[in-house]
Amino acid sequence: MKPLKENAAMETKCLHAGYTPENGGPGVMPIVQSTTYRFDSSEHIAALFDMPTEPLYSRFANPTCDAVEKKIAALEGGVGAMLTSSGQAASLLSILNLCKAGDHLVSVSAIYGGTLNLLAFSLKKLGISCTFVQPDATDAEIQAAIQPNTRLVFGETIANPTLKVFDIERFAAVAHRNQIPLIVDNTFATPMLCKPFDFGADIVVHSTTKYMDGHALQCGGVIVDSGKFDWAASGKFPDFTEPDESYHGVVYTESFGNMAYIIKARMQLMRDFGCYPAAHSAFLLNLGLETLPIRMRQYCENAMEVATALQNSEHVESVKYPGLKSDEDYELAQKYLPNGVSGVISFIMKGGRPAAEKFMDSLELACKEVHVADIRTCVLTPASTTHRQLTDEQLKAAGVDGGLVRLSVGLENVNDILLDIQQAFGKL
Repeated sequence: MKPLKENAAMETKCLHAGYTPENGGPGVMPIVQSTTYRFDSSEHIAALFDMPTEPLYSRFANPTCDAVEKKIAALEGGVGAMLTSSGQAASLLSILNLCKAGDHLVSVSAIYGGTLNLLAFSLKKLGISCTFVQPDATDAEIQAAIQPNTRLVFGETIANPTLKVFDIERFAAVAHRNQIPLIVDNTFATPMLCKPFDFGADIVVHSTTKYMDGHALQCGGVIVDSGKFDWAASGKFPDFTEPDESYHGVVYTESFGNMAYIIKARMQLMRDFGCYPAAHSAFLLNLGLETLPIRMRQYCENAMEVATALQNSEHVESVKYPGLKSDEDYELAQKYLPNGVSGVISFIMKGGRPAAEKFMDSLELACKEVHVADIRTCVLTPASTTHRQLTDEQLKAAGVDGGLVRLSVGLENVNDILLDIQQAFGKL
């Protein structure tokens, strides 16, 4: 476990980070429900376009969102953050901030099905190609996948739904040898369980819809910039080091220093795509953040009990939960996730897809929904639902078996969760 002082500091940030005297101070989160703002003069507006130190327009900046962005940046240990309307929007913009038509990226194959589809198909239509490598690929295999036009490496701390643990430090080292950044989706871990920047990641993204919100109230995402990658020294990112014709010739590395990445994402991409959340959505997200530390502890505690019970069930072929000592990723989890591996469990039913679907349909307490990381226990069979667009070959590459069940253990009494699983097994 982390020292008590560090845990306490993280919990304090969940409550207080992001607040300033201007936005109400600790304990008060303003809801600035406005699309626009009044300024003193044309000179004032012009100055803000040169140096965006306060909100200009709510398509890409808002005081309520700003307070939440500062809080998440503090939790991850980054220099800045930008909220988006969904986790997919965060992943998309984090990549488009680095790639254009003709560029290439490398990603581990064990990632969320929606992200895999984005990288394999949608980005391909924009002229951005992707090479997938296995999570346990050797350094030589990762290097072989990197091309002269590769602009980033991508992975998930805990893969959805396969729960493979990403070897952040090793992938970061290979990426940095090639002067390119590593982007890590830290959705399942949250900064309560893992801080990817501590292991060499350069950019972190989240679907805030999941654990950060925790209550299934609103969709959202966030991009967090570590401020550590040297875009100028890399030599591969002229959009950061040469004048931006779309933004009065600004050179991001010269004007914004270690915040070049996140400022460019906001003033270029968010300005043009406009996938920014409403103030009220950010307000609701903040409520979830304030209870994140205590919720994450309980999720992990409940999930460990459930995973152990599933491991001993005659109806289960195998259980994937990196908190179990028998799990192939246990050692990686001890390195990156010593305080727990979230509340999500993946297991394969004996009898394949029909058995998995029957089990899911027989649950009574658990919610059958296309969601995960909620305060309520929820369940899904990915091969039949979220990953159904993938071919059998793609499912295999992504580590999704037909009998795979993704169980997101909630905050109910763990005995009630176990009784629900037991009665569902009894109906097989």
